[in-house]
Amino acid sequence: MTALFQNYNRRPIHLVKGQGSYVWDEQEKKYLDFTSGIAVLALGHCSPILVQAMKEQSEKLWHTSNLFTNTEQEKLAASLVKDTHLAHGFFCNSGTEANEAAIKLARKHTKKHKMITFINSFHGRTFGAMSATGQEKVHSGFGPIVETFEYLPFNDVKALQAAADEDTAAIMLEVVQGEGGVNPVTPEFAQAIQTICDEKGILLIVDEVQTGIARTGTRFAFEQTALKPNIVTLAKGLGGGFPIGAMLGTADLFDSFSAGTHGSTFGGNQMAVAIAQTVIDTTFNETFLENVQASASYLKEQLALHIPQAEIRGMGLLVGLGLKQPIPQVVEACEQAGMLVVGAGTSTLRLLPPLNVSKEEIDEAVAILKEILVEKQVVTE
Repeated sequence: MTALFQNYNRRPIHLVKGQGSYVWDEQEKKYLDFTSGIAVLALGHCSPILVQAMKEQSEKLWHTSNLFTNTEQEKLAASLVKDTHLAHGFFCNSGTEANEAAIKLARKHTKKHKMITFINSFHGRTFGAMSATGQEKVHSGFGPIVETFEYLPFNDVKALQAAADEDTAAIMLEVVQGEGGVNPVTPEFAQAIQTICDEKGILLIVDEVQTGIARTGTRFAFEQTALKPNIVTLAKGLGGGFPIGAMLGTADLFDSFSAGTHGSTFGGNQMAVAIAQTVIDTTFNETFLENVQASASYLKEQLALHIPQAEIRGMGLLVGLGLKQPIPQVVEACEQAGMLVVGAGTSTLRLLPPLNVSKEEIDEAVAILKEILVEKQVVTE
């Protein structure tokens, strides 16, 4: 009998060590990790610069709560909004918490309750974030969810035009639906969303929990679209493996998030902020971003060359392979071959290597996938 609740479908692998793009299990088997903790380990396992940042901060101060001034938070918030139209930040511990903050802020600022999100979206598992998520399987079993969310087909301009009205507080979306199948927003849909928000005074919330922090080759994925969000949520890669989330907002929202409106005991503690600042200083560098773009292009080129039957989707190093083979069996076959991957939706294999992945590691990953899906056809329909 286990002492743990069984709310995860865990893989039967006990990982005990990691370095860069690789991990080892307790049997000392080595795996190429193309999950990165589901887009968390932006700089790979045990990144030396993050280990150093943690060591240095651990000898100074770990936590004081948000009862006191935190100049490190000020610096990190300024780093995140620099050279954007955004102005302010709030720190928490996870993407779900960031989305909860965004939902509360939108409702409080507009004094409206209706929010539009999209089918196959994923925004978290607390009641607000779960209610924003456009997947019935996430809602099932918990009784009435938070009102009032309307779920529309993704990339359907006509459906959006029909649903958005004067009672709508906000439209909330992922630039690439990660958990829902690696589905990118189309340029036409992004433009339609922005036009509708501008014309009708609707707030725009962009969930960058998975796509942010250079994952798509720019600081934020929305920078590659027509979207100009009022609110942006972040987590995952922001801490490089250490828990931290953030909500960014425009200057006009400042007064709506006044003292006592929202809070987080652990949010933005000194340890998390020191590590996140190191991540930002590294990943928001122009040369680093160019390398992410180059790695992403190379990965997609090699996948298209060697696995021609796959439909390749995504942005940057958030890559989805649409396959006819059953995804759980593909994941298992990859593990047996020494590579960790994760599914998305019902028919998509998701590849999330560290942002500093090497060309040689990409070649290794493609070779494993080719052997499984093409040469030996280990997995069949």
